[in-house]
Amino acid sequence: MKISSLSRRRALLGLAALAAPSCRCSSSPPPAAEAGSAAGAGPAAAAGWRELAFEPASGGGGEGPQRALLLAPDGAAALPLLVALHGRGEAVRGPEVGARGWRDDYRLDAALRRIASPPLTPDDLGQMATRERLAQLNASLAQHPYRGLCIATPFTPDLRDRSAEGAAGFGRFVVERLLPRVRAEAGCQAAREATGIDGVSLGGRLALLVGLSHPDVFGAVGALQPAVRATEAEMFSALARRAMERRPVALRLVSSEADPFLPAIRAISDRLRQDGVAHELLVVPGPHDYAWNRGPGGIEMVLWHERVQRGLSPP
Repeated sequence: MKISSLSRRRALLGLAALAAPSCRCSSSPPPAAEAGSAAGAGPAAAAGWRELAFEPASGGGGEGPQRALLLAPDGAAALPLLVALHGRGEAVRGPEVGARGWRDDYRLDAALRRIASPPLTPDDLGQMATRERLAQLNASLAQHPYRGLCIATPFTPDLRDRSAEGAAGFGRFVVERLLPRVRAEAGCQAAREATGIDGVSLGGRLALLVGLSHPDVFGAVGALQPAVRATEAEMFSALARRAMERRPVALRLVSSEADPFLPAIRAISDRLRQDGVAHELLVVPGPHDYAWNRGPGGIEMVLWHERVQRGLSPP
């Protein structure tokens, strides 16, 4: 049987993903003219965002200076809070650039504007949505209009130790320094049910490690195309089981048809199911790249968390 060059390429990508610790995608986004970065999009792209700077943690612990962006819309006091982590492409560019990844490189502002003014169109998802999925998203928005989120986007480090223990320092920063400051400045909701964490690729992996290590803090944990290995299925399932024994967590994994991490994500989902861990696995069209982050990635992340954290059924 002949194997097409495309099928052979996807198979090789899948094998490479299983061997790689994190996505080795381009370390920088497409040029500003193509990417529509904040610099090219004008002042409106930065509306409502605040820059947050953090000095190194007192007492050591290996935590250096940190940066984050905070989106606090009007009426923030009534809104749930989402911590969104970027991918490795931003991690290698340093804290100041990395913290702006969701805003500047992934065009989150554009996704938020479209979610607030439905119906969504195929173009809004970069032509990476099935007709059925688009209908589900629009039906959810028609029944319950989007009411907003506070969104914090900290710099996400590319850690050498990729275990839950290795992520503990970053988790302490998020839980003990980022969340209290965000709530103090924006006044958004503090209940765990109204607090979520998510991320893409490297950020998706860290969202799982941090979120499932702190089920008393995060009521919703998601991961977009997380940079995981199939051999880690037992580790992630054990972490999820321990979390669920402490507090129930809404858990979702999202991947795409051409995501090289898809086989590993399916393996983790299979192990979670085998171990009785309630979760959702969503696979949509698209590759593992900036175009996907700006299309299905941002829209799926924001809408799922806003629904779950408001106590609504997600699409």
